[in-house]
Amino acid sequence: MTNEDAITMTRKYWIVTFILLSLQAVAQQTRSFSEQIRTVQVIVDDDPLLPPVAQIGERVEIAFDELSHEYTRYIYKVEFCNADWSPNTEIFESDYMEGFNGLPIEDYETSFNTTVLYTHYRFSFPNEDVRLLLPGNYRVSVYADERDASEEPVLEACFSLLQPRMNVAAQVLTNTDIDFQQRHQQLNYSVSYGGQRVVDPQRELHTVVMQNRRWDTAVVNLPPNIQHATGVEWNHRRDLIFDAGAEFHKFEILDVRLNGLNVDRMSWIGEQYHATLFAQAPQHNYTYDPDVNGGYIIRHAGDEDNDTQCEYLFVHFLLQRPQLFEGDVYVCGQWSNGFPDPECKMTYDERLHAYECGVLLKQGYYNYQFRQVIDGVGRTALTEGDFYQTENEYTILVYHRPQGARYDALVGYVRVKN
Repeated sequence: MTNEDAITMTRKYWIVTFILLSLQAVAQQTRSFSEQIRTVQVIVDDDPLLPPVAQIGERVEIAFDELSHEYTRYIYKVEFCNADWSPNTEIFESDYMEGFNGLPIEDYETSFNTTVLYTHYRFSFPNEDVRLLLPGNYRVSVYADERDASEEPVLEACFSLLQPRMNVAAQVLTNTDIDFQQRHQQLNYSVSYGGQRVVDPQRELHTVVMQNRRWDTAVVNLPPNIQHATGVEWNHRRDLIFDAGAEFHKFEILDVRLNGLNVDRMSWIGEQYHATLFAQAPQHNYTYDPDVNGGYIIRHAGDEDNDTQCEYLFVHFLLQRPQLFEGDVYVCGQWSNGFPDPECKMTYDERLHAYECGVLLKQGYYNYQFRQVIDGVGRTALTEGDFYQTENEYTILVYHRPQGARYDALVGYVRVKN
């Protein structure tokens, strides 16, 4: 694939992206709406591997790259959302924030000594102009200043603020209600009210359970099957059985002139660096390989000024297996915005007997996984394998809206691994 072909394909994927995004269910999805906007990150407490959940007052940074050295006056607007990420229309802006909305992003810097020119923008909360007040979900939309802010943003960044009032406990089981130490994992969890008064838990509580921060397989607002005076429990629910998957693949590119971790070869084509990864294939037996469950870290060999000195390059992924005749195959990770990204859709090469795709990514360390996507849900059985031993991360969010309240407060949160 030539550089020109890759760029053309990328542009086609972005057109499809706009169509698909308009059809998706409401969910927490940090995403770009422009092929020029890349590497959109929500970073909590300076740790890029943490989920986008912070306690009120903790630092939340939003950062992205625009692929040029031309300055654009971007502005950001903050919106408070319900537990299902729909806009909350019952409270006023002054209820959930102090300061001004629609402010410009004033912290930006151009890339240095990179073949792909870009400008890195960043801003954080709380800042001198804005302080967020309520626990719950926040969507930040970024607009190009020359546009009317009532039009589409160039990106959206989503995060949640926590005020811990309820205790959440969870257990991951490999002895599930459908098999014993085979292809699945099952979650049992409980919520203790603490000092909170809950009259009708099925109406007042809203829960979200995610495996490796994936929204396509998230279990949303499942009613509890055990209720008592001090809390509720979810035990032996078939809805909380997840495909176990396999450990994520990983690669690292610290120097564009040297083959990094799991990189087969580096090349210069046209005006662009290309990295071709070693081909992968579905596994027949479980193999332990430490990973970060789909996360990524932007960095280069010098590990200084990573935001502006890391290069962009096309990374080529290869999955060797016979062609599947149901659904499509995608390469996925938290860097692909948590849903099947059209740019990451793979095509089958009859000559190679493999699926392949090329994605423009910034230098760093990445986890990835191949998934067969059917009806919007990614499956790993035929692309990776499913093994009960796989270490997965499960995230549980608990929202509470007491009777008469006007918003969903995030009051419980836990991360567990099997």
